[in-house]
Amino acid sequence: MNSPMEYRDIRCAHSDSLPALLAQLRLSVLISTYQTGHLVVVSAREGRLTLTFNQFERAMGIAVKSGTIAVCTRKEVWFLRNAPDIAAKLKGHHDACFLARTSHFTDDIRAHEAAWVAAPSGGSEFWTVNTLFSCLSALHPHYSFAPRWKPPFISTLRPEDRCHLNGLAVVNGAPRYVTALGETDTPSGWRGVKQNGGFLMEVPSGRMLTRGLSLPHSPRVEGNQIFFLHSGQGELAVADSQSGQVTSVAHVPGVSRGLAIHGGYAFVGLSKARPSLEGLPIMADRDKLRCGLWVVDLRTGAIAGHLEFCTGIEEIFDVQVLPGIVSPYISGPAAEKDVGQPLWTIPPGSA
Repeated sequence: MNSPMEYRDIRCAHSDSLPALLAQLRLSVLISTYQTGHLVVVSAREGRLTLTFNQFERAMGIAVKSGTIAVCTRKEVWFLRNAPDIAAKLKGHHDACFLARTSHFTDDIRAHEAAWVAAPSGGSEFWTVNTLFSCLSALHPHYSFAPRWKPPFISTLRPEDRCHLNGLAVVNGAPRYVTALGETDTPSGWRGVKQNGGFLMEVPSGRMLTRGLSLPHSPRVEGNQIFFLHSGQGELAVADSQSGQVTSVAHVPGVSRGLAIHGGYAFVGLSKARPSLEGLPIMADRDKLRCGLWVVDLRTGAIAGHLEFCTGIEEIFDVQVLPGIVSPYISGPAAEKDVGQPLWTIPPGSA
């Protein structure tokens, strides 16, 4: 299977079980990779796996809510709106069509994970993990961003990536947990403690749930359990919400980043080794590390399916799922460089 992009040879392979699993769960998967600047859509159509590649400059955090996809990029956040009326007219039997409609300029704040959060005045705000400024921040119409919360040990807001805040779990519209790579308050201080300086922290209290983690990423809450990626150990893990005790759920063959949970399965993004990770436990088998999407059955810890990028892509950033949508069409800000053509829409009755 090859990417349609002529200038990059992207090839992949997948387990026979993956298309059937996506069909069973009635969903498609979104994968971002800042390395090549793509939002990848993985779907199953008539028993076959289909991938489409959509260009976004340094695609990083993805957020999904009903009818909308948000993609954090190098200097802005793009919002794509579903247009079901257009989906019905497209070739290929698509059940959704997400069109790039607006973007919000933030400049480069290294926006990692993102989510919609309930606002005190009603409605919702779009929050990003503002890694450069070591805080959680909301988009603001008049400013680069509006700080909403920072770890209690961070003394000031400066563009210095002091603790490498990277992951955010939202529960019932409220921020609940974050991950970071170091409890440090100096410029890039986390780099010196990345082997075991990571932590999982409660928001907004700032209560430290567990310390001593190796590259934790992507916290997600299911019931009383907090799943997260213990990347330096090469595993999907779970932490008890009271004691903070960490238990391994499954080992995965790559540096994990990007996690979505749906229907009893965890969709995990994996990346290959990079030099900056030398000394971490995961690097002991660096030649065996893979890049792609691995699906874990949370009931057994077994690998239920996988998609591996064999060439062209070596790092994954985020993973999200689109429940109830089995064949989405994406028209992003660079549609003319993607598979499809630009699409235009006008209000009903305007013609």
